[in-house]
Amino acid sequence: MATEAAHGGEEGGLVFHPMDQFIVKPLFGGEGVHWYTITNATLWMALTVLAIVALMVLGTSGRNRIPSRMQSVAEMAYGFIYKMVEDVAGKDAIRFFPYIFTLFMFIVTANLLGLVPTAFTVTSHFAATILLALSVFLTVTVLGFVLHGKQFLGLFWVSSAPLAVRPLLALIEVISYFVRPVSHSIRLAGNMMAGHAVIKVFAGFAAIAAVSPISIVAIAGMYGLELLVAFIQAYVFTILTCVYLKDALHPAH
Repeated sequence: MATEAAHGGEEGGLVFHPMDQFIVKPLFGGEGVHWYTITNATLWMALTVLAIVALMVLGTSGRNRIPSRMQSVAEMAYGFIYKMVEDVAGKDAIRFFPYIFTLFMFIVTANLLGLVPTAFTVTSHFAATILLALSVFLTVTVLGFVLHGKQFLGLFWVSSAPLAVRPLLALIEVISYFVRPVSHSIRLAGNMMAGHAVIKVFAGFAAIAAVSPISIVAIAGMYGLELLVAFIQAYVFTILTCVYLKDALHPAH
């Protein structure tokens, strides 16, 4: 995450640009960004993938009886998500564990790498989080119809409710279902963007000698909070994916 200090404006005051850190820029010059342009977002997505490979492949290649730190982290992450999938979505959802585990590892790693000074936070961009959310939405929707056919529509029909209100509840269920990818993506991107912007503002105040000690303490506190948020947001995204998967596997109310 970029932490450039705020600079003086034309009138000598401090000018903050906390949102500049989220601008997608070409890595090799030029101004236009096209689908083939290698950008800072491209770089940090690649670094995220490399970090995951290093942790899960290189870190566990030895399979020592006394695990190294990397192996311990990898095994803890594996066990944590496996138990989540089993508890939330059921034993029949274990076959989708590799997909859900990949989602969790990508999001949590991207969140943590985004806390590195001057880094680019991939998960602060709606383009990335919407793609992740849409992949989940389309996967569970297609899976629901493939497994259950028209019976999957039973997800929207609350049979336990009085008959007179079932159509209204069905409409509400349909709307809430199609809103899922929106809320799923905005929650992650919004939380990551907000925390990083606040840290940038505190970093700007650090240029003022009178309040710099307070600003530094605030930055340290926010970094600690953002570390927690990085894990919580990855956890929330993953557990909601498990909930949606459960709906696809067991659609009846």
